[in-house]
Amino acid sequence: MSAVYGKYGPTWPRLGRFAESVAQGVLTGWLRLGGVHPERSQFARGRVAAMRDKLAAGETVYLAGLGVSTHNTGISLVEASARDGIRLISNDEEERFTGDKHCADYPAYSIECFQQRLTELGIQPSDIHACLTSWDFDKLIPLGVRLVLEHLPRSLPLLSPSCTPKNNFVRHFLEVPRSARKLEQQLKLSRGALPLIGMSHHMNHAAFSYALSPFNRSQKPVLITVLDGFGDTGAISLFMAENGQLRCLRDNASFFDSLGIFYAMISSTQGGWTSLSSEGRYMGAAAWGDGDRLTNPYYRELRQIFYFGPEGQLYINRAMVNWHMSGERKPYGKQLREMLGDPIPPEKMWNPDAVLSVDNVEHSPVTRDRVDLAAATQLVFEDALFHIVEHLIRSTQADQLVLTGGTALNCIANMRLVERFDEKWYQRNLGLNTRLHIWVPPTPGDAGAAAGAAFNFALQSGARPGHVMQHAFYCGRSPKKSEIEQALKSDSEIGFLRMGCARSDEQLEAIADFAAFVVARDGVIGFFQGSAETGPRALGHRSIVANPCNPNTLENINSRVKFRERIRPLAPMATLEAAQHFFELSPGSADDNFNAYNYMVLTAQARPAAYAAIPAVIHHDGTARVQIVRREQDPFTYAYLKAMGRHLGVEVSVNTSLNVGSPIVQTPEQALVALKKAKALTALLMIADDGETFLAWHQVDQASKDAGRQLLMWQKEWNNNPTPTTKRSQRPELAAV
Repeated sequence: MSAVYGKYGPTWPRLGRFAESVAQGVLTGWLRLGGVHPERSQFARGRVAAMRDKLAAGETVYLAGLGVSTHNTGISLVEASARDGIRLISNDEEERFTGDKHCADYPAYSIECFQQRLTELGIQPSDIHACLTSWDFDKLIPLGVRLVLEHLPRSLPLLSPSCTPKNNFVRHFLEVPRSARKLEQQLKLSRGALPLIGMSHHMNHAAFSYALSPFNRSQKPVLITVLDGFGDTGAISLFMAENGQLRCLRDNASFFDSLGIFYAMISSTQGGWTSLSSEGRYMGAAAWGDGDRLTNPYYRELRQIFYFGPEGQLYINRAMVNWHMSGERKPYGKQLREMLGDPIPPEKMWNPDAVLSVDNVEHSPVTRDRVDLAAATQLVFEDALFHIVEHLIRSTQADQLVLTGGTALNCIANMRLVERFDEKWYQRNLGLNTRLHIWVPPTPGDAGAAAGAAFNFALQSGARPGHVMQHAFYCGRSPKKSEIEQALKSDSEIGFLRMGCARSDEQLEAIADFAAFVVARDGVIGFFQGSAETGPRALGHRSIVANPCNPNTLENINSRVKFRERIRPLAPMATLEAAQHFFELSPGSADDNFNAYNYMVLTAQARPAAYAAIPAVIHHDGTARVQIVRREQDPFTYAYLKAMGRHLGVEVSVNTSLNVGSPIVQTPEQALVALKKAKALTALLMIADDGETFLAWHQVDQASKDAGRQLLMWQKEWNNNPTPTTKRSQRPELAAV
């Protein structure tokens, strides 16, 4: 516990709480008129009781989770039954359809996809038992009122949308009541047929993440931390799960005492990227800085930004920061300005998630000061995380932890956590013969909150967790052959081949072998198959793959494919055997056959053999954000990795997301746009829902035509030199169109 230094808490806490309670009373009536009910309402309790009765009668219940009027909008379909527990069917993200990263629009395109899925499953919209929202707006909007009044009059700038551009509370007030009617109209339901129930945001994160974790049937207590920017009741919420039920241990009831806001503000105003796009980039930059707490020039002073209170509590030093009064417009106090210099203003930031003009991309220079500050920010974040988790462990003696909320995407901190709380720590501090085991879902941020609302409601209704999550392919629908053909034939800049049918085991192996053959010769290929990944990581269905053995691959991908900063690392996808050979997979993440490494949410230290064999995927600090690929979940990508073993001697590949300055692509048309923007993307492999496979390339200028000819030459070379597992007689007929 640190010494008390600085200023903590609001100036007028009682005024803030009073205004919040008044606003909540007014807002509840306003929302109900629009068909939106809080989870504590009589209507919500009635729907919970009705679902309990359905489950007891052996019925299957369908729930919709809806994210509206917030960033990362979308809709999710969840099934629950007494026999199989809770099952995630889909989680459609609006950004994938609009091309607007972290899209905050009403999710019309996602709901259209949702309708199509209902039809395919034989489910009527009227069969949806309840529609649950990712926020309890009855609490969220009054929270915004409290924020403004807690520091009057200096906090009045928070009323300006420019101070909190990602969270416009006035917009919430106006839009949320309209959402229920919009949804009913789009689903062709009568007015009042499907009211919305607002579910607690942090409980949504916790329910989703716990119920899909390897610990969901554990007989021991399971800890869940929800640490993000903020929820509708606070910024830090701690839970315990026992026998399938969640219990909140503590909610910090604060908006600004937030690890997520701290990291977002520093990474944005010092990194030079807009928030929600800055955090991951800053984490990557930290590896280039001084990671030693004794020698980092910024760490000691920056550490004063938090007071580490008793019982794992955390408070932001409001004498150093100013974002609690002016948001993103004037985020620094005097001391922070003296330490860091003036913040980069929003208008001078680069938005890397806007559609890029790839011929005119400029990145801020990488300097020692910038990366040292990034490293210090990461160290302070880790200190705070350790402080919170250590109290939880000491007070409960539990050894299973689910990390969720947006900050759980900090895969370096996740690795440090399992390293710190090992067998020696438990034996020395608690006298227990165990260690910490952790799990992080692929969507710990708000992209998973809509699905979480449905999981939260289902758990409250007595449903039990179902199967442990094994993959993240829940976004959108698999592309149809006709959709791919239409996109290819309508674009005169694209050439393509028909590759055969990946439904056939022999042809799947052959197509995968050809992909590995090209990559082994330093070609770069995009994979487009099946439903897309939900969450921020591409995991084989919307991926760009490349040669991990060539150290120049990193520069090629960053400068000529993704057009991003050279400090950005590349991640490896690997078979389990290869991952264990090249990386130090933690025993604290080994549950369910190392399930925690399925989603690129956890880094691992590289073993000595990795530096020589796969240098392109080893970050500057000797770590890698590993993804393990399983045959059962992704047969094609697994076959490709096995083929990489035959061609390069390593069952490992570079894996980065199939996008260029946009969200991960969803449709065939979006995939072709990415192919044309990425100057060094050799080809795009597109697999339809019936297995029909196409190989596409860009052929508009001389360079791309040369690349296309090289691709065809490789195809001929491959066809004339079959490997033992892909004999010539087994190969598909490749015909140019």
